[in-house]
Amino acid sequence: MWGFSSFRPLQREAMQAILAGRDSVVVLPTGGGKSLCFQAPALVRLATDASSAGRVPSNRPERLGFALVVSPLISLMKDQVDGLRVDGVAAAYLNSSLTPDERDAVLASLRNDECRLLYVSPERLVGEGSQGFRRMLQQTGVRFIAIDEAHCISQWGHDFRPEYRQLGRLRDDFPDVSLHAFTATATERVRRDIITELRLQDAAVLVGSFDRPNLTYRVLRRGNLHRQLLQILERHAGEAGIVYCGSRREVEALAVWLQGEGLRAAPYHAGLADDVRSRNQEAFLDERIDIMVATVAFGMGIDRSNVRFVVHAGAPRSPEHYQQESGRAGRDGLPAECVLIYSGADFVRWRQMLEMNGELTDSGRALLRDMERYAAGTRCRHRSLVEYFGEAYGRAECGACDWCLKELDAVADSTVVAQKILSCVARVKQAWGIGHVSDILIGRATEKVVASGHDDLSTFGLLKDESVTALRGYIEQLVGDGLLTRDGDPYPVLRLTPAGAALLRGEGACSLYREVQPPKSKKSVRGRRESVVADVDQEFFDALREVRLRLARERGVPPYVIFHDTTLRDMIQRRPRTLEDLHDIYGVGAKKAADFGDAFLDAIRTFRRPE
Repeated sequence: MWGFSSFRPLQREAMQAILAGRDSVVVLPTGGGKSLCFQAPALVRLATDASSAGRVPSNRPERLGFALVVSPLISLMKDQVDGLRVDGVAAAYLNSSLTPDERDAVLASLRNDECRLLYVSPERLVGEGSQGFRRMLQQTGVRFIAIDEAHCISQWGHDFRPEYRQLGRLRDDFPDVSLHAFTATATERVRRDIITELRLQDAAVLVGSFDRPNLTYRVLRRGNLHRQLLQILERHAGEAGIVYCGSRREVEALAVWLQGEGLRAAPYHAGLADDVRSRNQEAFLDERIDIMVATVAFGMGIDRSNVRFVVHAGAPRSPEHYQQESGRAGRDGLPAECVLIYSGADFVRWRQMLEMNGELTDSGRALLRDMERYAAGTRCRHRSLVEYFGEAYGRAECGACDWCLKELDAVADSTVVAQKILSCVARVKQAWGIGHVSDILIGRATEKVVASGHDDLSTFGLLKDESVTALRGYIEQLVGDGLLTRDGDPYPVLRLTPAGAALLRGEGACSLYREVQPPKSKKSVRGRRESVVADVDQEFFDALREVRLRLARERGVPPYVIFHDTTLRDMIQRRPRTLEDLHDIYGVGAKKAADFGDAFLDAIRTFRRPE
């Protein structure tokens, strides 16, 4: 039905747990095929029951029932249901976007046993006044319950939602129905929280690899943001991407600036009018714009598969957030780039914001420190992320991050440079922040430096040949390596750790690195690895994209619902001639071959590359 000839890692095991009626927690990376794990069993169970079902006394067939899917966003429900319907699956959703007539039609399909997957929000399922809805579901044959984005259940997860935490009461209303939690990012602590809160029994815990080898990770210290963005976008001309910002004001300013640069960009944040936000999201999904500039309000459930880059113009609040948000690149398995542009001030702002909202808990502080360590770290980015989630990393080099691509340059006499920085921190009595210490070391006689008499220190101008960006980078590396710490809110000061004090006394050594400008060519995005698929004829690819876009607009669905880029590339490589040939193409099932095959076959037959 879906046109796949093999399982991705852990898909088979996840489906078997559902078919066996055993509770489960399934953690698979973005693009790892989580949705299929609960969509396919709904139909497999149907086929099994249809062949073996007995007859009830009234001589009517036994009810076949449906899978109940809990999903957090209207847009996510709609995208998944649209995709299922294109594949010929009887699926529906219930949310506030439906008219009364549409809602009645969905309920009728449940009563008539005509629906195989029903998507609902947690609020509708366990919110105020939901008891009658649950009673109705009990009567219409829920086979199993799948909870998507299950990390929202845990306070240690990156998108904690209190209403998700109430889903444990489903165990009371559906005691004989298995529960299955699905997410892309969950540490062991989050997984334990999910099991406890959902009251899962003897749950199968299936955790896939957190590594995304098709993604190239880079970290840049924030300098001239516009220049840094243009250098990244130059590598992705005409390709789709997301730029995440820390504030609504920055989102709007960057979107306007990108539009002024002639790029197809639009803003997205919670402060926009609902119709504007919805219109911009649809434009991105329908490929009418290439770049979405957004706060973290954008992204969950965004299924556009051909996002080739994700840029964070500021550090997110935890590695879980970063893994989830950066993971929206390269969902199709093809090469993509993830760039974090940050400064130490990002973490100060996060602490201030969380404290203002009463959310600066011990867990919040710990997650911020983990993110700070990743940003300032000088080792393989893939290894750092994978090991954070408790997975062993088996390769010496990933070949797909700034560290392994040698885009960080070792600083000569690193230990001496570090000692000069540590000495300056000690001489200002560990009472000043990173900006003030940097000014002293560079020899900048600011009003504060002069007023405090720090222009007379022996460390004043000691690193005058370094740029501000490079020096701040060294200080952040020392923080990341545990030689310095930032203490105090809202304006943290630098303090020596015991390890830092030892290094200052001449005990031990350290290494510091400065950034080297990444190459400008698009080929560099793939690093030193081969592409996931061979390069294809760009004009041919664009011709097939036009066919896909036309079919998508005729049906009112996003282009990726028709076919992913991976499928188009496979068509170019194999050049199918008949509908039967199409069945061998990745992602082309019988229904899609019947509905769209002739259009693509015609484009393949008629394409001629100009001489």
